[in-house]
Amino acid sequence: MNVIVINGPMGIGKTTVGTYIADSNPGTAFIDGDWCMDLHPFVGNKETRDMAVNNILHMIGNYKECSVCKMVVVAWIMDDEQVHENLINGIKDMGLNVKSVTLVSDESQLRKQWEADVTCPWRTEEWFNVSLKSLEYFSSLDDCINTTGKSVESVADLVMNSIE
Repeated sequence: MNVIVINGPMGIGKTTVGTYIADSNPGTAFIDGDWCMDLHPFVGNKETRDMAVNNILHMIGNYKECSVCKMVVVAWIMDDEQVHENLINGIKDMGLNVKSVTLVSDESQLRKQWEADVTCPWRTEEWFNVSLKSLEYFSSLDDCINTTGKSVESVADLVMNSIE
């Protein structure tokens, strides 16, 4: 079974691309990492991130045992190298094929997507600036896909074509 991990800054389109891939490939499960640490109020520290990784791995393990599940797509902001490594290694330890990609863009593309997402309460100017500042880190990672000027469909195709 293939597991695709989509990383990148807030608002870059991880969920949009991930759900598009899942909708376009029958038997694909979609996991949004944010669901796996949905605490109120939100707390993003080492303990809650480790919990989220464990929750994601547990879900992937369950999907692995499901006869109708052929692929899993995980979308989550992993701005901590250790969190990303723990997730990838956990997936590999299950004997699954894993491909991790990081979505990036230029500032204008990120702004366009940010302003189009009117349903997310995190889409404030303050959080945009946080996301924008994180672009440099995410752009330094391996397997980046630049989404600037690309449609959801074309980004999804690039992700799918990256699976070896």
